[in-house]
Amino acid sequence: MPRGIRLCTYILSGRARHIRSMTTTLHADCALVAGQWQRDVRVSIDAAGRIASVHTDALPQAGDQRLSDRVLLPAPGNLHSHAFQRAMAGRTERRSGANDSFWTWREQMYRFVDRMTPDHLLAVAALAYVEMLEAGYAAVAEFHYLHHAVGGAAYANIAETTSRIVAATETAGIGLTHLPVLYQRGGLDGRPPAGGQQRFACDADRFATLMSAARDVLARTRPDARLGVAPHSLRAVDSGGLKLAIELVQGGPIHIHIAEQTGEVDEVLAATGLRPVQWLLEHVPVDDRWCLLHATHLDDAEVASLAASGATVGLAPVTEANLGDGIFRAVDFRDAGGRFGIGTDSNVRIDLAEELRTLEYGQRLQRRSRAVIADDDYSNGRVLFDAACAGGAAALGRASGEIAPGNWADLLTLDRTRLDLAGVTGDGWLDAWIFSAPGRVVRDVWSAGHHRVRDGRHVEREAVEAAYRRTLAELTG
Repeated sequence: MPRGIRLCTYILSGRARHIRSMTTTLHADCALVAGQWQRDVRVSIDAAGRIASVHTDALPQAGDQRLSDRVLLPAPGNLHSHAFQRAMAGRTERRSGANDSFWTWREQMYRFVDRMTPDHLLAVAALAYVEMLEAGYAAVAEFHYLHHAVGGAAYANIAETTSRIVAATETAGIGLTHLPVLYQRGGLDGRPPAGGQQRFACDADRFATLMSAARDVLARTRPDARLGVAPHSLRAVDSGGLKLAIELVQGGPIHIHIAEQTGEVDEVLAATGLRPVQWLLEHVPVDDRWCLLHATHLDDAEVASLAASGATVGLAPVTEANLGDGIFRAVDFRDAGGRFGIGTDSNVRIDLAEELRTLEYGQRLQRRSRAVIADDDYSNGRVLFDAACAGGAAALGRASGEIAPGNWADLLTLDRTRLDLAGVTGDGWLDAWIFSAPGRVVRDVWSAGHHRVRDGRHVEREAVEAAYRRTLAELTG
């Protein structure tokens, strides 16, 4: 049996199969409930993994899981991940020429892709998802484009790599919104995909078959899993492909890379006479099911029209800084009523607090000011955290982001005993976590009621990390 399958079989045996059979009640001394800090909060989780009830000013009862010295919060969703790129982290930092950029990094990524097998994908994705949970994310939107074998040949099972992504989420116990990527062409000039792009590419019939197979795979995993779709970008998908993707997803979430690089903006403008976001909004019925990823380079009209569309902007500030993308107009977009959320994208660093801190610090450097995303006399950490919760829930199409009955029990706790959290309360806990506390402050994480992180460590980290180390040796040997 392949090594990756052994990993999954081992972890999914016995108690770790993630099939809930009983209710759980948590009791927290303090929790963020419906936008308010509350004391003595009891949260009951039903057998399906949803929050059944929330009571405040409630004494603990026999059988409650006591969360003393911890702050209970909703756990956000990670709205953008390419899990396989976790194995590249720290390995693309050698300067490759006078004009090192996103585009030269992309060529390195294509060469790396040619070495990855489905077994490798499972082991790498499982570690990425374990680290996401340890960072405080309870669910992930996986922007999945590594569909085929080297050269573009189809696997016997067209959903082979999708099944490995699903197995990795089961191993880690993280919620999944799976986004199969439609990738039709190598550029706006219609050239065919070449090199590493061949592993991503699908024509209309092949992609329809892939979506159907992915739907079948997700029907056999956790009940909180969702299927969405991801037309890769305006460079890689034509107008017919956009229409096909919208039809195939049957009402699910739709994600697209857009306006990440100035080179992309120039290319779309030259080919269509319109800027990327402008073109999309004028030609496609964008609404609150959409997540526009990065949207780094917008003009004033695009900021206003994108905010009015109801779509979420998906930001990955650590990756955007790593790739030199630029700085999203977060203040202007929020002032226009826009919604954004946070993802880990290339997974060069998986750290929720660092993503939020990097987002804010980029705005400060650009504006030469402080605490710029927050409203007057309001906690910056609280605004950032609330945005991550709301934007993640919207982009994943997931009932989450708030501790409320009916939502999935996506929850996290912060360790109040940490030095940097001492002497503060309420929103101050979020400010201290995001802007001050070193290391991991997240102590527990539940995903749809499954308690996967305890005392700051994922319950299956040892086995998952060992498999990742073996895989990394094979990929980089």
